[in-house]
Amino acid sequence: VSCSHMHMAHGFTASPAAGSTKGGRIIQNEGAMRRKQQLLQMSAVEDGVDTSSTSSSTSTRTGRSQVEINTELQSGRTLEGGATMDFAGVKDTTSRSERALAVARDEFLGGGSATALYGRDEDGVRLIGINDDVVREVGREVGQFITTYDKGTVQGCAEWLRSRAAPGLFETKPASTNGGTDDAYAKAYAAATSTPASPSPEQIETYRALLDEAYVESGVVTEAFAKTFYLGTKLMPPAAQRAIWAIYVWCRRTDEIVDAPREPDDPNMLTDLSAWEIRTENLWKYGEVVDVLDLPLLDVRANYPKLEITPFVDMVRGMLMDIPDLGQDRYDTFDELHLYCYRVAGTVGLMSMPIFGCADGFTEAEAKEPALSLGVAFQITNILRDVGEDATTRGRVYLPQKDMERFGVTEQQLFDQRVDENYIALMKYEIGRARMYYERAKRGVPMLSPEGRLPVQSSLDCYGKILDKIEENGYDTLTKRAYVSKWEKLFEIPFSWYRTQEIAKALPLPWDSAKEDESKSLSPSP
Repeated sequence: VSCSHMHMAHGFTASPAAGSTKGGRIIQNEGAMRRKQQLLQMSAVEDGVDTSSTSSSTSTRTGRSQVEINTELQSGRTLEGGATMDFAGVKDTTSRSERALAVARDEFLGGGSATALYGRDEDGVRLIGINDDVVREVGREVGQFITTYDKGTVQGCAEWLRSRAAPGLFETKPASTNGGTDDAYAKAYAAATSTPASPSPEQIETYRALLDEAYVESGVVTEAFAKTFYLGTKLMPPAAQRAIWAIYVWCRRTDEIVDAPREPDDPNMLTDLSAWEIRTENLWKYGEVVDVLDLPLLDVRANYPKLEITPFVDMVRGMLMDIPDLGQDRYDTFDELHLYCYRVAGTVGLMSMPIFGCADGFTEAEAKEPALSLGVAFQITNILRDVGEDATTRGRVYLPQKDMERFGVTEQQLFDQRVDENYIALMKYEIGRARMYYERAKRGVPMLSPEGRLPVQSSLDCYGKILDKIEENGYDTLTKRAYVSKWEKLFEIPFSWYRTQEIAKALPLPWDSAKEDESKSLSPSP
């Protein structure tokens, strides 16, 4: 399952003093730009790179050289069938982006400026990743229910959750590793982890209520931003449903660090991203939480101890790829785009697999290729749906440059939102590729536990219908947005259920057979 275009959007909304937007792109305030330049220069000095002229308006592949890109691509592992690559844990630690992130990490650990990550929700402070855009989409402030609880309840609940985890799952955090957190939070964490007394029945009841509210809030955020994804979760058992909501909210908050406007006194984007990565590492290693929306993920970590941190760290790398001056806003080949698809969407499939579980006779290793294929399919679908929006509001072009050249489509054509026969041919080609990955993903549905099959099949079917809508719109994804209504999604569920049954293998739905044949005839090589 994927979290939609991982342009999710997090951070705080910019005031007029912070900067402005032009064509939907953020123009950062002078102080923030100077700070980013300092980090870029520190990361580039070893290479003798002149960064004095680097600008956030640079239009192509800012910060990632072809050598760096190739180094990461060559580290990927080709999975069964040759169409899907596994980039788990792949990162070029010598690249400028990784070195800049490391500098920001050291700065934060030394008491740096990422104070927004430690805003106290119990004091009514807006949580990191909950900005005006998020509030507008949800319809109200997020996480404010915590103000009805006594201060210290979040940390008390976290300690209770840690106490219920399998022995040895969490380590005790040394006091010396609280870098940048010499405040009330650090003291609350220290007090919670050093308290030997077991919570009273009344306290446990309070902790359960708080955790339930945090899960419900995660579901609200998921529904507001990822309606197809949310519909799939409603077909899951309650425990799995809540776990997926918790994972989605972590993903969304991660994306917001990169994509959202910011206040003038907010810390640098890189420092926030590195601090967020540290925060995730601390949750995995120590069971540490900072705010109330961390509690569901801590509970998931305790309930699913096989859930690895690797896809979460890999998603942070996906966000790094979207940072101006360090990331990549053009992709020369599909192989380059494949790495991005893995990091921002395929990772969600890997996060979800321990929640769904595998059927008897199958392992997660066998189910990995279909899961990653589904992530690639979802992300290509998002990219095709959002070509016009990405180009005109973000200055990003995700369509592979080689594909555009092959069909005679120019970037200026995307910015001008001009659909012609060349563009239509390109869309047909890319839709064929997406459907090929959907077909590969379908093979993984029977590998899942019985209760996990319908949610995944339903999400696969409903998201795949976006491609049908693109076709119905005359392949115009420059001025029109392909949209599948709620009723269309609900109508699809009985057919999704049928596809999960054994009889569907012998008697497939007639239109499924026709679409599969068409997909095989149109699919390009991966």
